[in-house]
Amino acid sequence: MVSMSKIATGNGHGENSPYFDGWKAYETNPFHPIDRPDGVIQMGLAENQLCFEFIKKWLMEHPEASLCTAEGVNRFKETALFQDYHGMPKFRQAIAKFMGKVRGDRVKFDPDRIVMSGGATGAHEMVAFCLADPGEALLVPTPYYPGFDRDLRWRTGVELVPVICESSHNFQITRTAMEAAYGKAQEANLKVKGLLITNPSNPLGTIMDRETLKSIVQFINEKNIHLIGDEIYAATVFKDPEFVSISEVIQEVECNHDLIHIVYSLSKDMGFPGFRVGIVYSYNDAVVNCARKMSSYGLVSSQTQHLIATMLNDDDFVHNFIMESKEQLFKRHKYFTWSLSQVGIGSLKSNGGLFIWMDLRKLLKEKTFDAEMDLWRVIINEVKLNVSPGSSFHCHEPGWFRVCFANMEDNTMEVALSRIRNFILKNNESIVPRKLCRRSSLKLSLSRSLSRRMDDFMSPAGIMSPHSPLPQSPLVRART
Repeated sequence: MVSMSKIATGNGHGENSPYFDGWKAYETNPFHPIDRPDGVIQMGLAENQLCFEFIKKWLMEHPEASLCTAEGVNRFKETALFQDYHGMPKFRQAIAKFMGKVRGDRVKFDPDRIVMSGGATGAHEMVAFCLADPGEALLVPTPYYPGFDRDLRWRTGVELVPVICESSHNFQITRTAMEAAYGKAQEANLKVKGLLITNPSNPLGTIMDRETLKSIVQFINEKNIHLIGDEIYAATVFKDPEFVSISEVIQEVECNHDLIHIVYSLSKDMGFPGFRVGIVYSYNDAVVNCARKMSSYGLVSSQTQHLIATMLNDDDFVHNFIMESKEQLFKRHKYFTWSLSQVGIGSLKSNGGLFIWMDLRKLLKEKTFDAEMDLWRVIINEVKLNVSPGSSFHCHEPGWFRVCFANMEDNTMEVALSRIRNFILKNNESIVPRKLCRRSSLKLSLSRSLSRRMDDFMSPAGIMSPHSPLPQSPLVRART
């Protein structure tokens, strides 16, 4: 047999992970309400499907956005021909304007610093190639997205050093944790080239406040290392406190702007992962120039650029979409966490993202990652839900699970919640609220309270403004 490269034959892709194993379980037995009602429900995919009717309405009203309509066909030739890898000017201008809108127009973005990539995956790898050589390291706060092991390491040879964040501090990054990780990297003879933060966080659904971001900027400035801000969930923040971008903070503190880089995409904020629109925005001219050359390996198709530019240059659409998305995410998150709280399941308090960080520590037979994996296998194989265990996100405390809530229809969500309730009732009543401790009364109470369903949460009387304070049950707070 002819030999292959080390990249081809190695396991650097990171596919040997329960995060990807859960996807495989879903793909072999996907849930369908009619054809496969006992199948696995996909709750491991961070996807925003809550605004497609809103987007569909715009598309029907603007057929010129598509090249395959009578209204748009006249632009087919010019769009189908060769396009410079800088990207269409109207596309870069629209992306820059949208990034500003998502951040409340508190900061402006320069279209000439917009570099295209094939989704955030390609954008992250592009940045890693630009900033670090093989064997050098990036610091990454835990828990973090499992795909980073692939995106940042596999082909670049870059190492990732965890910055340990603990539940006792709500998994917030601290200066002490950053210093400890930096010190460990030095002890291992790893040259640290940068710090990667995800804000809003995947998998936590939390945001970093202004003071934390200032502390991070001060840290990287003192160490003279790069800061990569993954902000692909910026528009998913559905209630106060509002999202603060690293682009705002660097205007308020003294720092070397050449060290600051932002990764963005439309996969999460708009729910367009299939369009593969990834963005690198760097304040460093050399990085912009290098990344633009590298972008030849993963450009956004000109047809997609045309559609996105037309859509995002509609100011009314952008404003209404951002508000609609926030409202739908707020409703879904509120209902989902409330439903779990009825059977004693809590989660980390969050206000963004497309998921919750679910706390199942009380269901572990022992406080070990082996016990976490045992519980995860039961949830996958018996409860038939693809949720992702915290260990796959490099969480250093067993018992946490990421659960996505925005990638399914209401009816599918109800089936998922029903499966969770039945599992809790069958296997562990110890975490159920005391007032519902008797099995018969628990079933009766759930029957009454859950009959409200989504209707009450979507009615004017049942839903508050995305900016209104949401009363927090002790059961919904993170147990620390």
